[in-house]
Amino acid sequence: MGGTAARPLRADAERSVRAILEAAERVLVDDPAASLEQIAAAAGVARTTVHRRFASRQALVEALAASAVRQLAQAVDDGRPDTAPPLVAMHRITANVLQVKSAWAFALGLPADPGGEAAALQQDVDRRCVAVLERARADGVVDAGADLDWVRRVYYALIGESLREAAAGADPDALAARIVDTLLRGAGPRG
Repeated sequence: MGGTAARPLRADAERSVRAILEAAERVLVDDPAASLEQIAAAAGVARTTVHRRFASRQALVEALAASAVRQLAQAVDDGRPDTAPPLVAMHRITANVLQVKSAWAFALGLPADPGGEAAALQQDVDRRCVAVLERARADGVVDAGADLDWVRRVYYALIGESLREAAAGADPDALAARIVDTLLRGAGPRG
């Protein structure tokens, strides 16, 4: 983050960076062309503080994207993808991801720099999603012949389609249940 990656930040500097990133998300989701000065004002810090932490607007945007994907990866981890029963993990992960994606819509919508931290973290999230689907297939919850990469992409699309409801305050657990049910059972008649 703007030259601070080599050493850990002090607690007050870390709070300042967090406030700047949170303000950047709020400001940029409404105005993607917003200036560093507008972001500083929204964060309640001096413009020089933003410039001290981030060498450029692009550095701030890259830090914002990486921070959001780290939170997304943490949301997946919190769902216990490797140890919880697959259906429980899928539900928890889905509810967690909906909350993170709703809070960080701008940052998570940014294209990831192919060699950057955000891209590597997103690849890990994708890998872990397929691993949960593999566990679900082993439990007979997902068809043995299913293309798991396709299932992952459909799952992501269902989450994406649910974000407006999540952002509008819909219960993430109820949305997660609907997403997982639709993914696993489709829209066909219930028997």
